[in-house]
Amino acid sequence: MAADSRERSARPAANGPNHHGGTAVCPGSYDPVTFGHLDIIGRAANVFDRVVVGVVNQPVRKRKTLFNAEERVAFITSEVAEYGNVQVKPFDTLLVDFAREHGAKAIVKGLRAISDFEYEFEMNQLNRKLAPDIESIYMMSAPQFSFLSSSGVKELAMFGGDVSGLVPDPVAARLQEELKR
Repeated sequence: MAADSRERSARPAANGPNHHGGTAVCPGSYDPVTFGHLDIIGRAANVFDRVVVGVVNQPVRKRKTLFNAEERVAFITSEVAEYGNVQVKPFDTLLVDFAREHGAKAIVKGLRAISDFEYEFEMNQLNRKLAPDIESIYMMSAPQFSFLSSSGVKELAMFGGDVSGLVPDPVAARLQEELKR
C-alpha cells in the first residue's frame, strides 16, 4: 500500500492547467499495466483535453496475453479514476482507425530506451502513411520507470520476485494469483 501512495505522489496532478486541447490516444497492450504506463497516461491527461487509453485486445507481437482485455481495461480504469478526462477502451482495429473513431489528433507513447525508438520509428512511419493527419507524440519515460516493462514484471513475478512499486497493488495480487497456476 505504501508503494502505491508513494508512486501516486510522483504523478502529475489530475486535470492540471497545462491542457493544450484536443484528444489523444495512448495505445498499448498493458499486460500488465505498470507505473511507467500510468505515468505516461497521467502526463498525457495533463496536456490534452481528452485521453483515450486504447487497450489492444490481442496484440500481434505477443503470443497470448496473461490478462484478457476486460481485466486490463478494469485495472487501468481503476488507476486513472482521478482523471476526469481519461477513458479506457479495448480495441482490435488499426491504431489509426481507433484514433479516428475517437476524434484523436495525436497518438501518445512512452519511450524508455533506444531499443523502443527503433520499433516506434517504424510504427510511426506506417501510421503516418495511413493517417498523415494524426501526429505521433513521444514522452520520455520518467527516470524511475526507464527500466520498467510489462514483460520484465511478468518474468519477475513468475520467479517469485517482488513487483510492489512496479505495478499497482491489485495488479501485483492478480499476477501472483495467475502465475501460481
